[in-house]
Amino acid sequence: MWTALSRGTERLVFEGRVPEVVAERMRAPAQAGEFSFPVKYGYCAVGETEGGTPVFALQPHQEAFNAPEAALCPLPPGLPPRRGVLAANMETALNAVWESGAGPGDRIAVVGGGVVGLLVAHLCAGLPGAEVCLIDRDPARADTARALDIPFAPPEAAAPDADIVFHASASEAGLALALSLAGEEGQIVELSWYGDAPVAAPLGLAFHAKRLRLVASQVGAVAASRRPRWSHRRRLLKALALLRDPRLDALLTEEVSLADLPGALPRLLAPGAPGLCTLIRY
Repeated sequence: MWTALSRGTERLVFEGRVPEVVAERMRAPAQAGEFSFPVKYGYCAVGETEGGTPVFALQPHQEAFNAPEAALCPLPPGLPPRRGVLAANMETALNAVWESGAGPGDRIAVVGGGVVGLLVAHLCAGLPGAEVCLIDRDPARADTARALDIPFAPPEAAAPDADIVFHASASEAGLALALSLAGEEGQIVELSWYGDAPVAAPLGLAFHAKRLRLVASQVGAVAASRRPRWSHRRRLLKALALLRDPRLDALLTEEVSLADLPGALPRLLAPGAPGLCTLIRY
């Protein structure tokens, strides 16, 4: 069995920074306890049923769990269980691409090379003729982008006039950069969640003159363009199918045992911690 840390959200939970106004919305599906503590959190679990079927479930970090059959998603053939823990992040990325309206030939910038940003760039790179660039200040992200065949640029070398910009850095500087990269009447899709931190968004400058659109994306609801036809389960099953690309193993950068997890959490969830997705091994 494996689970994975979802760094952005779980860092805010770990630091007790979930705002009361959205506490109910931010509950994990199988959460036990309340914010801020004590709380059992997490939503990236892959295990086996008693019958031996490998499944993904939105369950916290724990050795075993009981869940209704409807809450278990069988892993598709060809998907290793270890990679399956990325399903929740892939679902977030898929929803964001839907909400962006990205299409063939678009010039697309992704600011922030964490797991979600990399998965967004990966999906967009599959659009015929799309020009996709991942932008991050950490040069180590260039190696991961290269493993996924995605062009990479540091912030100072990012090209302007993008049709669509995805922001996933969870920083004010990243948001300002994302706004600056959008072309005339372009769209910025905001994927970062800042918890209780106030964020300055530079909506002066050319924001209005360029008639830019700033759109919030959050995985709690299926994108409006798909909502009449897609259930949460259908979307999750599609996310699992999209993980069958072996190149995505490059996002799995560390393993820790469940026994070692309490002592490792301060290091793993520290701002600026190296690596990408940490797996918890059972």
